[in-house]
Amino acid sequence: MRLRSAALATAILLLVAAGCSKKPEQSSNAAAPAGATAATGPSGTAGTTSAPPGSAATASAPATPPAPQPVTLPEGTVITVRLNEKVSSKDNSPGDRFTATVAESVQVDGKEVIPKGAHVAGTVTDAKARGKIKGNATLRLVLDSVTINDTKYDIRTTAVARSMEGKGKRTAVTTGGGAGAGALIGGLAGGGKGLGIGLLVGGAAGLAGGAFTGNKDIVLPAETLLSFKLLKPVDVKM
Repeated sequence: MRLRSAALATAILLLVAAGCSKKPEQSSNAAAPAGATAATGPSGTAGTTSAPPGSAATASAPATPPAPQPVTLPEGTVITVRLNEKVSSKDNSPGDRFTATVAESVQVDGKEVIPKGAHVAGTVTDAKARGKIKGNATLRLVLDSVTINDTKYDIRTTAVARSMEGKGKRTAVTTGGGAGAGALIGGLAGGGKGLGIGLLVGGAAGLAGGAFTGNKDIVLPAETLLSFKLLKPVDVKM
């Protein structure tokens, strides 16, 4: 009887001891989910988790401001330039190039679009020297480009044209006067024969005088101011 009681007591003690040993494991396992948010890396150290989209940590950088819109120089805009070199009807030919600088800034709605001093280039479209005896001298220029803030823009403009009429009347008068003077001198010198010689000599002298004194070409010196108008609009990046 004592042996049975002792065995029963021993069994109860073993059961109690087994129950006590299982409680710490259960408590440690229950605590694990609470700390699951701290991820561990391969080395066992806690890692950081990325912030959810839309949070302050993932906010994008400020947006780049939109590019400024171009400003349009309308048709008819006047561009006044100052020549960098001499251009003349005698020394230049059609197709020759010339350069100039903008003499007055060009504005649109109060905003400067072409600054004073901007580089422009153009072409001689017509150049004809004055004839020895008669004929007009002509000179015609157009602009075809302007450079603004290191950007070259092709442009089309009206022409600046100059012409000088030949002095045909003055040449004829000068020649006739020389011939008349020659005839007078020849007649005084020896009658009919002298009259013929006087006409030849006097006529040649009058012709030479007319050709020498009656001819001038068109010359536009450096620094000359010229104004052109745009024939079509130009969009300028600002």
